[in-house]
Amino acid sequence: MNRDKLMTESSFTNLSRDIGYIDLCFQGNRQVIATAVIHRLAGTVLVDPGPTTCLTTLRETLAQRGIGIRDLDAVLLTHIHLDHAGATGALVRENPGIKVYVHERGARHMVDPTRLLDSAKQVWGDDMDRLWGEVLPVPQANLRVLKGGERITFGERDLEVAYTPGHARHHVSYFDRSSSIAFVGDVAGIRVGPTPYVFPPTPPPDIDIHAWKKSAALVDSWHAETLFLTHFGPHNAPSVHLRLLIQHLDEMTEIARRVIQQNTSEEDYMASFVADMEKHVRQHLPADDAHRYLEAAPLDMCWLGLFRYWKKQFEIEN
Repeated sequence: MNRDKLMTESSFTNLSRDIGYIDLCFQGNRQVIATAVIHRLAGTVLVDPGPTTCLTTLRETLAQRGIGIRDLDAVLLTHIHLDHAGATGALVRENPGIKVYVHERGARHMVDPTRLLDSAKQVWGDDMDRLWGEVLPVPQANLRVLKGGERITFGERDLEVAYTPGHARHHVSYFDRSSSIAFVGDVAGIRVGPTPYVFPPTPPPDIDIHAWKKSAALVDSWHAETLFLTHFGPHNAPSVHLRLLIQHLDEMTEIARRVIQQNTSEEDYMASFVADMEKHVRQHLPADDAHRYLEAAPLDMCWLGLFRYWKKQFEIEN
């Protein structure tokens, strides 16, 4: 897809008077990665700015709204995975005044991303640069380290912070009661469009099914009107959405357990899991939507996370 076409498809969508979001058109695909924008304050705040490969789209779409990188006051990270946080260091280099909010378990990896990148390279290999681009460190002075339970004030908005592990042990979510929008990163899964199918992304290394269910219950207790998902966008009826998340998380986890029990070698595990999950996804979704889900959470990555989870469970049982 050429750049002019990509920018035509990229858009800024309003959710409320001063909250909107940008489709980053990741790898030329729409509705894969969204960045939330809280604007018209004493500065502009981004929630999960996405990877560096989408920085031009982010910058130019903000510019269409009269917002420059120099206007950014803060970046709120739900977690530090590259599809959510990869562009943060580049934004701070361009605007050294940006405050970066991140959970304490992820903060050191923002200051020195070496271990984060080494781990990602083991998963993505030669596709690292194509997918995510350059990942720059964030100076310690720019970080605002979170534990969960804080309240962050931007202008007239107060955002509540909750620690929501499960997808990642350094995951947090943010709730703006004034708009009744909860910014939930990946803890509420992947959902594209109105189809009632919620896919739980399960990459290595931190998948914790029990913690994930507790986090979903915490998010549900907010009684938000809207869940904002990085993959992708706003969804209403949060309680229904979260019930579907847990249902599909249980089904997916059971598929992984069955694959391990029915196959005799690790070489067969991934192929069997991917085949079973492709069937599962395509039973629920039209082809175009299935493609967007699988762009956001490739099934081989999901297998690696669940395999690691089940290995830990089997070790505990034995």
